[in-house]
Amino acid sequence: MSQFPTWADGAPWFAGWGTLALINAALAQGKNRSGLLWFLLSLVLGPLATLVLVLLPKVRSKMF
Repeated sequence: MSQFPTWADGAPWFAGWGTLALINAALAQGKNRSGLLWFLLSLVLGPLATLVLVLLPKVRSKMF
């Protein structure tokens, strides 16, 4: 066994972080916000982005 961590050791962490980013994108779209922007923010900020997104109010849609 190797004493050094491998990429496979972090695979569950990456999968969880990516799943959280997808969930945040869907949550953002439900609040009329940019799903892509929040997906990318979530990749960087992780659970902190979730907290911010949950606390933000829903954006009213513009009616023309």
